[in-house]
Amino acid sequence: MLNITDLFKTVKEDDRYVVKDNTHLQTMVVSKTKLKPKKETTGHVHFEQEEVYFFIKGKGVLETQDELIQVLEGDVIAIDYGDFHKVSNTSDTVDLEFICVFPGERYDHE
Repeated sequence: MLNITDLFKTVKEDDRYVVKDNTHLQTMVVSKTKLKPKKETTGHVHFEQEEVYFFIKGKGVLETQDELIQVLEGDVIAIDYGDFHKVSNTSDTVDLEFICVFPGERYDHE
């Protein structure tokens, strides 16, 4: 058995966020993002992947093509394949942290 939190490596880091992915699983990505206050992720679409967001700290907004969803610690949101999505941290002082899980390999959206 593996403790997944010991198997993360930084895959993206800039003035908006730090993104860390698992380094052991072969057919699934478990990714942790720490989104800085008043910052947002790049909006994107997975045409062949569904994705689940687990919000673990902070508050913000998850934008889809159809709605703006207020998110808090403990919220879980499922994104259907083909749906646009973007996350914004609405706090002035606290990071928004979330785990994303999706099948396959990381696809670079930028």
